[in-house]
Amino acid sequence: MRAGTGPFALVGAAILTGAAILAASPGAASAATAKTWTVRPGGKIAAISGKIVLTDTPTGATMWCGSSRMSGPLRSGSGLPGTGIGSLTTAVFSQCSAGPFPATVTARGLPWRLNLTSYDRSTGVARGTISHLQINAAPSFAQCTAVIKGTSGTAPDGVVAVSYTSKTGILKILRTDGNLHWYHVQSCAGIIRNGDTATLSTSYTVSPRQVITSP
Repeated sequence: MRAGTGPFALVGAAILTGAAILAASPGAASAATAKTWTVRPGGKIAAISGKIVLTDTPTGATMWCGSSRMSGPLRSGSGLPGTGIGSLTTAVFSQCSAGPFPATVTARGLPWRLNLTSYDRSTGVARGTISHLQINAAPSFAQCTAVIKGTSGTAPDGVVAVSYTSKTGILKILRTDGNLHWYHVQSCAGIIRNGDTATLSTSYTVSPRQVITSP
């Protein structure tokens, strides 16, 4: 089924436009690869988002949730490696739907890992990934079920690109530079298709606000 003909597509254009704006990455062009990091204060964080959007890129179909919440420990101190600098042990998606249909969206593969790779000193924006990600989605029509991850295997291997701004405490999940696809799709009437590329986008407010820099 082509974009604009399925039940998800009733609001697809507006959602995709909002997601594209949200995914803008400040300072990306001048970001430099970073080897070590300083994190203050570190410790347990909570990250709360507004609307989160899941998209089947080829069909334009979307699912969205009104909010989501992640939490877990973040390393503290200086001279820290960027790989595994944070561990997201919980992730919950609330008030989810696909067009007019309610949907259940569930995090799998926890803990997800927060990794940092580059830093823009002029803007204070750090860039990196969340890895080991898997999301199960089940719109409430025709027993449709699907999984978002990196490959069709059994391991949780999805990766999304992220940016974090210390000044605002905002962690953005970006629509570009990830490896997400829809897999294990069943009874979704061609609205979501097995192997199609997937995007995930939203913006989280991190509490307590962290100051993350690289020398």
